[in-house]
Amino acid sequence: MRPDKSLSPFELRVYRHYKVVHGCRIALAFVLTFLLVRMLDVPEGTWPLITLVVVMGPISFWGNVVPRALQRIGGTITGAAIGLVALKLELWSLPLMLAWCAIGIFLCGYLAQGKRPYQALLIGITLSVVAGAPPGDMGTALWRSGDVIFGSLLAMLFTSIWPQRAFILWRIKMAAFITDFDRIHHTGFSPNLLERPHLEKSLNAVLGNVEKIRTLVTPASKETHIQKSIFDGIQTVARNMVCTLELQINAYWASRESHFLMINAVTLRETQVMTHHMLAAVQLALHDGNLKAIQHASVRQAEIIEELRQLMQTTRAGEMHEAPIYGYVWLSLELARQLELLSQLVSRALRK
Repeated sequence: MRPDKSLSPFELRVYRHYKVVHGCRIALAFVLTFLLVRMLDVPEGTWPLITLVVVMGPISFWGNVVPRALQRIGGTITGAAIGLVALKLELWSLPLMLAWCAIGIFLCGYLAQGKRPYQALLIGITLSVVAGAPPGDMGTALWRSGDVIFGSLLAMLFTSIWPQRAFILWRIKMAAFITDFDRIHHTGFSPNLLERPHLEKSLNAVLGNVEKIRTLVTPASKETHIQKSIFDGIQTVARNMVCTLELQINAYWASRESHFLMINAVTLRETQVMTHHMLAAVQLALHDGNLKAIQHASVRQAEIIEELRQLMQTTRAGEMHEAPIYGYVWLSLELARQLELLSQLVSRALRK
């Protein structure tokens, strides 16, 4: 898929309700599988339905489909093989059969604590299904094994039809974070307010949303083949921006005298305006994939960073000796640097 593909209004609506879409997909897959099992008169027909729900339930993004598909197949075949051997051993010795099943479940539990817990789960489920057949009834065991594999294949099929993309949802949620951050930034430094606004809950909510986006990083990287380190870098910068903004708001409202001085400082006002423009450019790029707005805003952003550096030198010289003002200027420079880095990383992620 093209990373810079513009998001259509339809995609924005669908992905804002991706949980509902995933639920509808599973419901439709269950109904169609049920009709198929009834029409084909499949023996042990409940197992494809159970497998469909167990296998398809956690999968919602295309970036998870391929690795999970391989784990499904491997886990199902391994579990079925262990179960068939267990049924054969039961004809000779029940204790030997139980010991064999214990080894299989041990393998399931051991692998469940490793890198492939999903495959381990399917080993245990398939072993339970197959070994639960009547003693020596290899026909029922084979049908159950085949039904589990059949259900897994159907789950793969239904998931691959118009799959959801983690990268698209990542773009939407990151754009929403930028919008919320801009709203808090505008409120925190509004010249129309006489008292400090209470933004603690809003800042915590935005920080929590950033952490939730992290779950999309791995599947998004697999879908687009974009380096995972770029996504991780964006996550880190976004989290640091929230922390810097909170400190900056504290310095801005530290004292009434310094507050009025900062309101009347031309460079600081221009920095606030430029921050808004840069945030808007990044948000637009995430939705439309157009990087021209970021490139245009980056030119002025570099000028603002240089002006802030000069202002910091002036502050050190003693012309602005109050600690709140010095801290606010330093934090403004730090936020400008972080925002510039964020724009560069987003550009790398969206570049063809």
